[in-house]
Amino acid sequence: MATLPACPVRYDPLDAATLADPYPVLTALRTQAPVTWHEPMECWLVTRYADCMRVLRDHEHFARDPRRLGHQVPEASLSVQVLDPPHQAAVRSLFMTALHAQDLTGLQERAFQDIASRLDGLAPQPVWEVMRDLAQPVALAAIADLLGVTPPPACEWAQVSDTIMRSMDGGLNLALVEPGRLAKEHLSALVESWFEANSRSAGLLGHVRARTADADPELDRYIMHTARVMFQGGYSTLAAAIGNVLDMLARNPQAQHALREEPHLRATGVDELVRYDGPVQGTTRLAAADVTLGGIAVCRGDKVTVLFQAANRDPAHFEHPDRLLLERSPNRHLGYGWGTHACLGTIVAQRILVALVDALADQPGPLRPAGPPQRRRTATMRAFDQLPVTLQP
Repeated sequence: MATLPACPVRYDPLDAATLADPYPVLTALRTQAPVTWHEPMECWLVTRYADCMRVLRDHEHFARDPRRLGHQVPEASLSVQVLDPPHQAAVRSLFMTALHAQDLTGLQERAFQDIASRLDGLAPQPVWEVMRDLAQPVALAAIADLLGVTPPPACEWAQVSDTIMRSMDGGLNLALVEPGRLAKEHLSALVESWFEANSRSAGLLGHVRARTADADPELDRYIMHTARVMFQGGYSTLAAAIGNVLDMLARNPQAQHALREEPHLRATGVDELVRYDGPVQGTTRLAAADVTLGGIAVCRGDKVTVLFQAANRDPAHFEHPDRLLLERSPNRHLGYGWGTHACLGTIVAQRILVALVDALADQPGPLRPAGPPQRRRTATMRAFDQLPVTLQP
């Protein structure tokens, strides 16, 4: 590749200031260099909404599957999230059909009861920690409920999930790749045990299993790994989203009051909270051919990283993008990605977040910050390590 001009904006996704508030630097990128080469990350950064959507929709020119460029893919990574259309159609359709066959209203009600019970137990405490005490156990229970499986022990699972999530930043730190691969293999063995033991028809995996009993080995491999991705990705994304939502509400008493007093705002309000500070920060594609993007020549084989958070604050697409507008509709944000590679559990995540807001509204006191939070030092997933809050007056 020819020498490219340096990015005019210093962007380090792991910088402490960026972890705390990435939006000023993302705004600078979107304004000064909307498509720019980032030498440390060895990729193009894309920040405008229209350009991001182009990359996510144009499967001919932007590949998710590295094998289209002659690269190998580790066995543990062969899931629906690697396949590009039309090759992913059979697996994705299988899982989406199974998802829509579930009693999502019942799942939402069970999540509400779980959250309400936990909040009732936490409310008398002067300080409690969102991630450990609420977000992680609620996310684990909800995703296990959806799949129809018994969840693994919370402490053991938190370590496995954390290792996999950190390995998503392997491009920034190669030392994270191998532990992530081993953690994926561990989770794959757990998922395989679920398929072997799950003889009931209830649950998403029961639905999938009943319809793939005679699947050929290649399809069976993709099904197993997709179930793994759905469990891990659903858990980590939902836990991160719960933390981000509760942080914003704790720091924004006006929004919290509005959601408490005006229940009709909760569905659009949850969508807006995800747009405003979503859990998934970006995704990467490979240029499958020489292509022009945002007026910039991108060469075949180049990595192209779409920054969802930058796109979600693009004033060309969102009116008053830096304001939290609970009634915003339509709201075609990229908080969970977009299109065929978006998070498979987006519908469930939205329902659980509505259940969270419903349960919080039933508490007599408002949620308030109770100490300095600590962001998780990860680039792909925007999440908290610690978020102390209180429901005390």
